Amino acid sequence: MRAALDRFYRMTQWLSGLCLISIGLLVLAQILGRILDSVLKLVGLQPAGLVILSLSEIAGYLLAAATFLALAGTLKAGAHIRVTMLLGAVGDTRRRHFEILAFAATAAFCAYMTWYVSGLAYDSWRNNEISPGLIPVPLVWPQAAMAAGLVAMTLALVDETITVITEGRPSFRAAEDAATLGKEG
Repeated sequence: MRAALDRFYRMTQWLSGLCLISIGLLVLAQILGRILDSVLKLVGLQPAGLVILSLSEIAGYLLAAATFLALAGTLKAGAHIRVTMLLGAVGDTRRRHFEILAFAATAAFCAYMTWYVSGLAYDSWRNNEISPGLIPVPLVWPQAAMAAGLVAMTLALVDETITVITEGRPSFRAAEDAATLGKEG
């Protein structure tokens, strides 16, 4: 089970990375099109007019997908911003209780958000909703990517809650400790 969950978290991170690469490639193509048009104008030729329609809208959808798909993997890697001043001031037993409470409450909130966003995606699919831009993008796709990222995040939070209950500390604490020790040295 552990290996399957870790593969799932890695897969969502890779999908997130692919979304970011796609944004970069689309923006690069737009820039190269503008450069080509400028060069053609300079030499007295007709500009090619290469334009990626709805680029900002599509990039926004890809960015939302990348953000949500990266949530679980970054949590498991200990890369989320956390306020640890309180946790560092209390003993290990209290810290464990605080972490269990925080992970469980966040998992419950994330489960609610997963349910809500999944319902939103389903409604968009059922009603065939499309974006208002020049290129009609079915809204179910960006919403489904957000829902998938929230499913992964909810699983990761439940996973961490169980890990703290059974092992006494989150799985990413070793990575945090190593980063802290690296900064001190």
